[in-house]
Amino acid sequence: MSAIASGRPPRTAWRARARARIAYLEAELGHETGRLPPGDRAALIEGMRGHLEKARAAVDEGFGWRILWSGSAAREGVCSNIRNAEVLLIQLVSDDEAAGRVSEVMALVKDHLDADDPRRVRLALRLRPIISGDVTASDRDLMGRALDAAYCSLDDELARVRSLRNILWAATVLVMIGVVNLALYGWFSPSSLSLCFSPQGGSGDQVTVVCPTAEYHNQPADTDPSRLAGATDILTVEIAGLAGAALTVIASLRRIRGTDSPYMLPLASAVLKLPTGALSAFLGLLLIRGAFVPGLSDLDSRAQVLAWAAAFGAAQHLVTRLVDDRAQMTLSEVGRTTDAVINPERVAVREGPPASAPGSPNGAGPHDEPHGPDGDGEPVPDGGSPHRRSGA
Repeated sequence: MSAIASGRPPRTAWRARARARIAYLEAELGHETGRLPPGDRAALIEGMRGHLEKARAAVDEGFGWRILWSGSAAREGVCSNIRNAEVLLIQLVSDDEAAGRVSEVMALVKDHLDADDPRRVRLALRLRPIISGDVTASDRDLMGRALDAAYCSLDDELARVRSLRNILWAATVLVMIGVVNLALYGWFSPSSLSLCFSPQGGSGDQVTVVCPTAEYHNQPADTDPSRLAGATDILTVEIAGLAGAALTVIASLRRIRGTDSPYMLPLASAVLKLPTGALSAFLGLLLIRGAFVPGLSDLDSRAQVLAWAAAFGAAQHLVTRLVDDRAQMTLSEVGRTTDAVINPERVAVREGPPASAPGSPNGAGPHDEPHGPDGDGEPVPDGGSPHRRSGA
């Protein structure tokens, strides 16, 4: 029994949307099945029914303990079958419905195919005849192939989003493992990675040793600061760095825009900042202790050590902001076609409108375009400019 039949609500929003779309396509299939005898359309009807059954099975599937990493696979299965069913539906609907759907198909094609793509060019040149009701078998085939190509291009765009999301989560896990290992190493061998400082000053033969978790006053002048390092020094520094990174995560929220693309790429980019901040805090204090920063080699108090740790944790934004920019660029590329680049091999497929009759006022020949298509081969309304962006 499906989740819908049992009354169980969907677990996620995308599953609810998918169920609604499946129900709509099932209703369309039922309408087309009863409209005319199946005849040679039986294969298309069965193919569409099979895709919808697979989509419904995928949207209702429960992955149990595998749910954390199986959501993407379920989404891909559902979306692919729904899109294939919509492509087959183009071949089943009546001529009037095909004429009504061609604008939707053209909108998707313009969103996801390049301006000089042959399928986009051919469909654009047939757009007005199809809308007027002059629908041929080749027009249906063209609409189906163009829609399928647009969906394939959309899948490629979302695959890039998913790939970058996976890279970011893998990087987050690896950095987190490194941070945890540093904390464990510092726990069992505090003196090996000491972050203690011995500031200059004091009276005579006594000095002060400053560590992230304690301050030791009136120590002998020959005291090795590493000997007084505590087991939780590195862990404390990493926590301070993580706190500094958390502030940059909050600050970066103002640059994050909502998106209808799946996979929560901005979240993966934001989470990466946290372990990176902990790691940068440790490395920053290690560089200070090694006198790598001119004029800054000793810190005077425990509070100063933790303040520098938080500052270095926030400084990770200088690096991770590049990741943020890459994530936003990847999201912005979804549904944005490239500018038209005329390929000589593709020019041959550009079709002009029918030739004007001899003696016509504009004198158009067989290969002239009286109304002039725009840069991507799509007709331009009377009085419109022939130049516009490919993704408009």
